[in-house]
Amino acid sequence: MSSETVPLTDPKQSETPPGESEGPPQGIALCLSGGGYRAMVFHIGVLWRLNEAGYLAKLDRVSSVSGGSITAAALAIRWHELGFGGDGVASRFEELVVAPLRAMAGETIDAGAVILGALLPGSHIADRVAKAYRDHLFGHRTLQDLPDHPRFVLNATNVQSGALCRFSKPYIWDYRVGKIKNPTLELASAVGASSAFPPVLSPVVLHFKDSDFEPGTGEDLQRPPFTTEMTLSDGGVYDNMGIETAWKRCETILVSDAGGKLGAEEHPKGDWAQHSVRVLGVIDNQVRSLRKRQVIDAFRAGVRKGAYWGTRTDIADYKLADALPCPVARTLKLAETPTRLAEMPAELQERLINWGYAVCDAGLRAHVDSAVAKPKGFPYSGGVG
Repeated sequence: MSSETVPLTDPKQSETPPGESEGPPQGIALCLSGGGYRAMVFHIGVLWRLNEAGYLAKLDRVSSVSGGSITAAALAIRWHELGFGGDGVASRFEELVVAPLRAMAGETIDAGAVILGALLPGSHIADRVAKAYRDHLFGHRTLQDLPDHPRFVLNATNVQSGALCRFSKPYIWDYRVGKIKNPTLELASAVGASSAFPPVLSPVVLHFKDSDFEPGTGEDLQRPPFTTEMTLSDGGVYDNMGIETAWKRCETILVSDAGGKLGAEEHPKGDWAQHSVRVLGVIDNQVRSLRKRQVIDAFRAGVRKGAYWGTRTDIADYKLADALPCPVARTLKLAETPTRLAEMPAELQERLINWGYAVCDAGLRAHVDSAVAKPKGFPYSGGVG
């Protein structure tokens, strides 16, 4: 079955809310997957290489889920301060994006959120995670502090509607529930919803007023409690690579995938609770694998331009004679970094950043722009380990 006959996105919904114009796909989108701190740090390297190649300034849309949304939001709030030069390269990228994200990667926020959220009366795990994002990265900035261009879209899964909920500067939107125009939701809360990976950090419950939603913008669920008490989970539950909100709008798609992989289990548990978790993990793994194959098939068929790279990619597959040295045995070890928001040693951070940098470079030069100059080396000494 071809990529043209199996839809990569929900065929029932437009990517433009009612009342807004939608033209043919154009421009460049970057899709950042989930994967906890592993994804957050890997994507730092990706942004680093895109910046050096002059492609960060060319982006028209950044669509993200989970750990990728942490990195995307950190980039977004500093966008106008990055100091893009005539060559399209941001001179303050390391200072304003890399440094704060690396500082956060040195802190454990999930364990404390779980413990305090479970023990303290009136405390919620999701609120604790959002507070950590607020304290370390975003302060009290809101979605209105995102730039107009490129469009940053932070995606969460609406557990009630079974669809994506998009957080962006122009709107919060679930095509079944409706649209909130020019939302002032704090960025920490939006990122918290996007990165609420189950079962521990999910769900996130956001409260709105029914009157916040523009009339007639929801397909079939624009009514309380859908409009007043929105129950959300990690965006990766619906779309672990953040493709849905970019595929219909852009002709060139850059997909950075730091998602995990389901491991083998010799003796699966037989009780209903643990067995159910395992079965759901198998289903999730298959959906992710299918989506990845569809993306790559679509590139090969010319449905879209672009490139895919991931933590589990073998860099030799790009067939670049001058790719940075990344032995697959070492990069696969980096891909096994647990999906946590837990303290990451500085050396591991640097190796993951180097790996994201190198594989993005290979994908970019092999499949998007062969004129991009080869990098002089890794951002940090030591390569990928």
